[in-house]
Amino acid sequence: MSSDSGRPGDDDSNPFKGTPFEQLFNSLGGAFGGMFPGGPGGPGGPGGLPGGFPGGMAFFQQLQSLMQPFDGPLNWDAATDIARKQVAAGADPSPVQRDRDRVADAVQLADHWLDTATDFASGVSTSAVWSRADWIVETLPVWKVLVEPVAARSVASLSSGLPEEMRAAAGPLVGIIGQAVGGMLAMQVGQGLGGLAGEVLTASDVGLPLGAPGKAALVMSNVRSFAEGLGVGEDDVVLYLALREAAHQRLFAHAPWLREHLIGAVTDYARGLEINAQQIQDRVQEQLRGIDPTNLESVQGLIENGLFDPPKSAAQTAALSRLEIALALVEGWVDEVVGQATAGRMPTADKLREAVRRRRAAGGPAEQTFAALVGLEMRPRRLRDASTLWGALRARSGPEARDGVWTHPDLLPTEADLDDPLSFRADATAPAALSEDEFDAELRALLDGPGESGESGESGEPGESGESGESGEK
Repeated sequence: MSSDSGRPGDDDSNPFKGTPFEQLFNSLGGAFGGMFPGGPGGPGGPGGLPGGFPGGMAFFQQLQSLMQPFDGPLNWDAATDIARKQVAAGADPSPVQRDRDRVADAVQLADHWLDTATDFASGVSTSAVWSRADWIVETLPVWKVLVEPVAARSVASLSSGLPEEMRAAAGPLVGIIGQAVGGMLAMQVGQGLGGLAGEVLTASDVGLPLGAPGKAALVMSNVRSFAEGLGVGEDDVVLYLALREAAHQRLFAHAPWLREHLIGAVTDYARGLEINAQQIQDRVQEQLRGIDPTNLESVQGLIENGLFDPPKSAAQTAALSRLEIALALVEGWVDEVVGQATAGRMPTADKLREAVRRRRAAGGPAEQTFAALVGLEMRPRRLRDASTLWGALRARSGPEARDGVWTHPDLLPTEADLDDPLSFRADATAPAALSEDEFDAELRALLDGPGESGESGESGEPGESGESGESGEK
């Protein structure tokens, strides 16, 4: 079989000949081949570097900076450096003591108000004011947990797309391309983090617990930008955002399983990620026709355009749906509780509530970057439905019934419940009206489901839908 490229020497130097990666190698061979004597772009090979491959050395130097030895599937040092340089390109003033005192006072008042809206105890142990660069550093550990499973499966799937007999011969190049993909993913993640750093308002702004537990933090540069044009005093904006941040901290402190529930949805998505070899071949042939291998951004576009983004399996779709619904429930609970805490106390609260809702619904370019990269949807589209559900449950059965749902993940409302939020647990009894033994018995009944023998403990089994999936049955 002759190479599609028609260049002399390709048949001998392309270890991917006859595989879905043949055209990828031929198109990028000048860039990658510099590592292999005699290969295209390599010393002594056709188009050798430098000079024979136009712009090859510049490309190689760019790529090499992303491919320095690193542990794991993604070069986090490079990603962090890219993110911080992006932030440094604009104004990013360091926090001053006045802002620290201002935020500390706002968080303290917010916690006092929230005591009247929920029995959940304060989850705040300290407050902080972050610069955009601070946000990157403080949230990086959680981003690693979120992104690495998807990155690992993406890189590993490169080799799984090769026929078994080709893997030994192409092994070294597979490793190099894996490093290159890890580097390009680092570029994408770094750009996404840098973009998000210019948008987020608080440590919990995207609905995930990105900061350290108990640390309520505001990014004041972004808070000031958000406050512009709202027609609301900046002190009110700071207080309202402090209320939302403190409410997030309460919820995650009271439901320690919630962090793993959210992050586990991303891990479940990654676990099911498989790349189809024929699909890669088809996409390579379609997308690489106009690629300029001397341009790193052009190569990066392969990933951005979904070169390694196969159709989602049913399990992956379920995992992402679980994540989106959980994020909506978190944001809806925060929205509802803050609404109760500010009622009669803060005349500007309704205006700020609507501004936050619009902002969360619209999202931004950085959020879209992460959605394209890992399928992570950080804009809960059903925020209003979730807020309505929590408010209706509180109005009907009291705040204890509303907050009691967070006792266990199997009690959480489902997508079907969000379709009919006013009917969720229409016959719920407030936990305060029950003895401790009675409440434990009702909780066991909800978790086990009617007629079950305790075999419904694993999430996603048929028993789960009977527990909370049908609106109005409980």
